[in-house]
Amino acid sequence: MLLENKTAIIYGGGGAIGGAMARGFAAEGARVFLAGRTPATLDAVADDIRARGGLAETARVDALDEDAVNGWVDSVAQTAGGVDVSVNLISQDAVFKPLIEMPVGDFARAMDKVARSFLLTTQAAARHMVKQGSGVILHFGGSDATNRMPGLGTVQVGCEMVEAMRRQWACELGPHSVRVLTMRTGGIPESMPDVPEMDQVKQQMVDATLLKRAVTLTDVGRVAAFLVSDHAASLTSTQINISAGALVD
Repeated sequence: MLLENKTAIIYGGGGAIGGAMARGFAAEGARVFLAGRTPATLDAVADDIRARGGLAETARVDALDEDAVNGWVDSVAQTAGGVDVSVNLISQDAVFKPLIEMPVGDFARAMDKVARSFLLTTQAAARHMVKQGSGVILHFGGSDATNRMPGLGTVQVGCEMVEAMRRQWACELGPHSVRVLTMRTGGIPESMPDVPEMDQVKQQMVDATLLKRAVTLTDVGRVAAFLVSDHAASLTSTQINISAGALVD
């Protein structure tokens, strides 16, 4: 198994993408610790993993609370003997509005949530990873330098902020054999609401790919498991494009 004896932390582990990564990690032997603010969704993912013979634990953690994040990560490290993987998948609370019309307060709140959560969660994991001389920080979403779509508001700016932090973290943590990566997909239709009004959007995602199939949640889990494994030991400070050709590098 790729991740046998590894410990993975996932913030937002009860969501569609967080759950996919948790299942992917657990299937490869990792012990996963899922954090979020909604126990019911976390427990549903954990129960599914356990039913398949995997190891999963949950905790209600606010990724914006410094004491809560540090205390939880420290407890995970003590319980499991270390922290090998950390993934932050909490929602951005994005504001979709042209920047020229954006209230300063709305912009500041959205950017503060992104900056605060990614800094806190990465700091908490990195302290343990540096001590043990290994680990992977995995981001999700990425950025697109060719984007020309107006009205995205804080979404694209937030993604660019995360990517800037990823590059800086990779530079600082690399000498300690800690890797920092980002996955980008171009959209996952099955993670979207299953309602008629979304059918056209989902089909557009498929049509935009070169392979004429959109990435699935299973794809996300499997690729994520590979990226945080020792088989990808030479990868750091980069984006991994699994968009089936929707995003052309």
